[in-house]
Amino acid sequence: MKDTSARLLRLLSLLQTPREWPGSELAERLQVAPRTVRRDVDRLRELGYPVQATMGAQGGYRLVAGKAMPPLLLDDEEAVAIAVGLRTAARQPVAGIAEASLRALAKLQQVLPPRLGRRVSALTAAALPTPAASASLVDPTQLTVLAAAGSTNERVRFDYRNHDGVVSRRHVEPHRLVVVGRRWYLLAYDNERNDWRTFRIDRIDKAQTTGTRVPPRDPPADDLAAFVTSQLYDLAPVFRAVVTLALPAGQAAAQLGDYAGELRPIDDASCRWHSPQDTIDWLAVRLALLGCDFTVHEPVALVDHLRQLGGRITRAVPPGT
Repeated sequence: MKDTSARLLRLLSLLQTPREWPGSELAERLQVAPRTVRRDVDRLRELGYPVQATMGAQGGYRLVAGKAMPPLLLDDEEAVAIAVGLRTAARQPVAGIAEASLRALAKLQQVLPPRLGRRVSALTAAALPTPAASASLVDPTQLTVLAAAGSTNERVRFDYRNHDGVVSRRHVEPHRLVVVGRRWYLLAYDNERNDWRTFRIDRIDKAQTTGTRVPPRDPPADDLAAFVTSQLYDLAPVFRAVVTLALPAGQAAAQLGDYAGELRPIDDASCRWHSPQDTIDWLAVRLALLGCDFTVHEPVALVDHLRQLGGRITRAVPPGT
């Protein structure tokens, strides 16, 4: 094996196997002299790979953990396994690693040969998502297109369906992907509206890069996750609920914590709750989590929402169970 670059890659592939390699065996595998193996090991160390050498008859070389993460060499099966895992993580984002998994997926898919890309797509399609995940199911391909465009400051066009189901063609400069709750959002500068906009990824279709790269824009805030969350909150109507709770005021305060708002005792077993302003969905969730009987006095929208929610729950339970 005369080509130095190819030999180094082959040596790295062998050393990534979790075992210790005698120098003589490496020389035989690579069809070179032991002195060449020693020189190649030194080259790998210069590139940042922590290769440890052990002296003696039972000694040899092995790759150990280092201070930094050097590039990894993957075979076909390993590359497919990692890509499938990252695509699955993108569909079901995990707090703290969602963005990192997406960046890794974008890098991997950029160099993945078409034959392996087809295997990844087939395996991902065959893995059925759980009902909890399907509530915010997104196409990992759309995610990687947007992530790559954001890292290279490239404009993107896509179809976007708003909450009323109306589809429009958008032309944007992606900046950052943000996970809020169990949904992915894209923060981007909308070129036609000359302003920053937030888009739900599961409503984006046919995302394509345009080939036009632009200078990076200053983001609209330092904390982009908080900015996107505030935008979503501003778009939804909020209400202050007035509810009688079948709980002593002290117990209600302990269960509600920072969300307690204003609590007024009625008697030893009940109290009147004036909630903080919030969306109908979240007020309903907080009431359900209290685990007590309650009566909603206002707003009417919350009463209607709970009635509809109760009907859906009742219909979901088979008769006689």
